[in-house]
Amino acid sequence: MARIPVASRESVPEAHRSTFDEITAARGGPIASGPVSVLINSPEMAKRASHLSEYMRQESTLPSKIQELAMLVTARERDCQYIWNAHAASGRRAGLSDALVDALRDKQDLPDIPADESAVVNLGREFYRTNQVSDATFQAASQQFGTQGLVELVTLMGYYALLAFNANTFAIDLPAERSEAVLPI
Repeated sequence: MARIPVASRESVPEAHRSTFDEITAARGGPIASGPVSVLINSPEMAKRASHLSEYMRQESTLPSKIQELAMLVTARERDCQYIWNAHAASGRRAGLSDALVDALRDKQDLPDIPADESAVVNLGREFYRTNQVSDATFQAASQQFGTQGLVELVTLMGYYALLAFNANTFAIDLPAERSEAVLPI
């Protein structure tokens, strides 16, 4: 059960209600679930975060498969059920193998995967587990994605870490209908 009620126009400061209205209208009505349901409690912050999200999801130089993998690595390393549930199936649809997604979920050894996927997993795991990235891991990711792509990859993982922090802290509920098993935590 979520730890805070769904934000309403009346629950946000009056000075931010027009921004609240703008965001809820763009999303088709009240935002009752997901990380944005937390962020909307600070409408201006939610608006600014949405610009980054839109760029990362629609204009990034990274292929969707790599984006989804970055989200899944972040979800798994942050034990975020909500983001895992939201992206595991879309990762599979984007071209990630069932064996890879299942190994990530279960924290098992990875199957043989292409170098670009390996670079994402290694970078994410290393950073989330040690708060650092070795020169070798950095170089491997840089070779795969170039400077712009690597900056986008790291920023995407950081953005999803922010969402995971909110989802886990505020105990965002999983939807009743799920296609993926929950993370074994």
